[in-house]
Amino acid sequence: MMNVFGQYPKTADEQHASLAMPMAEPGAAPPRVMGFWGGLSANLLNMIGVGPFITIPLALSALAGPMVLVGWLAGALLCLCDGMVWAELGSSIPESGGPYHYLRTAYGSERLGRLFGFLYLWQTVLTAPLSIGSAAVGFSQYLAFLVPSLGHAGQVLAAVALCLVNTALLYRRVDSVQRLSLLVSVAVIGASVWIVLSGLLHFDMHLAVRFMHMGSDSQHSFWLGLGAVSLIAVYDYGGYNNVCMLGGEIKRPQRTIPLAVLVSIPVVALLYMGLNVAVLGVLPWQQAAQSKAVVADFMQAIYGRTGSITAVLLILLASWGSALVVLLGYSRVPYAAAASGQFFRVFARLHPRGRFPTVSLLFTGAASALACALPLDELIAALMVIQIMFQYLAQCLAIVLLRRRSRSDPNIFRMPLYPLPVLISVVGWLYIVCTSPWRHILAGTAAMVVGTLIYAIDAWRRKVWPFQKS
Repeated sequence: MMNVFGQYPKTADEQHASLAMPMAEPGAAPPRVMGFWGGLSANLLNMIGVGPFITIPLALSALAGPMVLVGWLAGALLCLCDGMVWAELGSSIPESGGPYHYLRTAYGSERLGRLFGFLYLWQTVLTAPLSIGSAAVGFSQYLAFLVPSLGHAGQVLAAVALCLVNTALLYRRVDSVQRLSLLVSVAVIGASVWIVLSGLLHFDMHLAVRFMHMGSDSQHSFWLGLGAVSLIAVYDYGGYNNVCMLGGEIKRPQRTIPLAVLVSIPVVALLYMGLNVAVLGVLPWQQAAQSKAVVADFMQAIYGRTGSITAVLLILLASWGSALVVLLGYSRVPYAAAASGQFFRVFARLHPRGRFPTVSLLFTGAASALACALPLDELIAALMVIQIMFQYLAQCLAIVLLRRRSRSDPNIFRMPLYPLPVLISVVGWLYIVCTSPWRHILAGTAAMVVGTLIYAIDAWRRKVWPFQKS
């Protein structure tokens, strides 16, 4: 199959000859077995997971008043524009490990793209455990609502156990995982609709009016608060790109990937906005801002203890499913890098019968279990800032570079109103980073510098770009 430049990709033997680190065996690639519904469910489970059920209090603490809803809407608009970037890249370069291939191809696979690909790999090694760990920690927080005696140590152990169990569940062919994710997606969406409708049917206009009269103390705190809410919203909407991580296992990827990305965003945005409005019409916003299990408290106010327990069980199902599919997507990145010769060779191993990455899956699952010891708010903030600085901004420029160098192909998705969605994405990502705490910006900068130094040392040792002999 031709690549985005109208050229046939190198064979495994040709790549082996040009790279110092050996590739996976020729033909050793996961099969394309996942269709549209499987890709859509992988996105929806990632997006609907535990995110909104644990972050509503964080958003209300950052910015009380009607502008918190503006923050959620701004996050949805940013994700829709960024989703167009992902959709076009995923349609043009449908490979497992998605962004690793996007960045290498756009910036030159044997030039600057080598650095960008390695930095994405480095970022994933850092952020994949944070992303999976945040879903697992959210699971344990709601589990504590059912088991109050669990305590902090018990919650950490429960989160660790969830990561390890999911690793074991994913140790199989991806088509069997697809069936499981479809069943869980139906249950999760049904539960979310029930929760939203319950709140709207018991909506207290007086509570909502009091909330709408709240405001920020100053313009400075407002803009910082709006940035914090937008960061939380983007975290909650995040996951619309999960199908891109599985690009090499998607059937008819030029059509399936863009559809899965662009359908999932408005569906989840409607659910999240409905959930926020419903909660603010049932609980006083001060109580919601302090809650450790806000939807459980919300459902208890409507249906009593039985309703809250039912809601918590459904949220546990959602958070488990989210952690499962996030691990599934991220586990393909070290595999993709190893198969391209830019990571340890052992990570390119596939299961002899199931044809899924084994070492990459086990490593990512174990690292996510270790991340469960970190606080939830730090997990979320650090995750988003590092991803924006390392990846999202670079992908926006990647679209521009690919469009300049590739021929028009009617089978590949092209975003409408180009380049407006790209410009909105860049401005939105920069705003979120600039309004983030300095410690997270410094941590992201330090991680980027360290990653660049590691690449430079390895490139010098292997005499590849920028140290190759002329």
